[in-house]
Amino acid sequence: MDAIPASIHCASVLCAAPADRALAFLADGLELGRWALGCWQTRDAGDGVVQGHSLFDGAEGFVRPVLDAARGRVTYHVGGAPDALTPRIHATVEAASLPGATTPGCRISLHAARTPDMDDARWLRLVRCHEVEVLLIQSLLAR
Repeated sequence: MDAIPASIHCASVLCAAPADRALAFLADGLELGRWALGCWQTRDAGDGVVQGHSLFDGAEGFVRPVLDAARGRVTYHVGGAPDALTPRIHATVEAASLPGATTPGCRISLHAARTPDMDDARWLRLVRCHEVEVLLIQSLLAR
């Protein structure tokens, strides 16, 4: 596997769902546990934080999704403890027309920045996960 040297990554997909519905879905921490491979099967940990586990190594993780509806953005504060969360990932939602569709759609993008402590293997895994996760989101919103 070749490492991806970039320090910023964005994975994007068109969805057959209105932007406001997609944004609410992405801001819901319990829904996060249905599509985030690094924080699977989330449960409420209190104070807007959810707890889940990585499908890769079972490690426990915590996430606080913070919604900025005016900007169509959710920032995910992530970490190994609920009192040590860092804003590292964000999702954006924009209204978009889908080819051949008569109902409103949107574009969803997941953005990640590589932290200095991320080795090439960890960064590549995050990049590949986001590429799959946008497809999971797309599928879940189409239901």
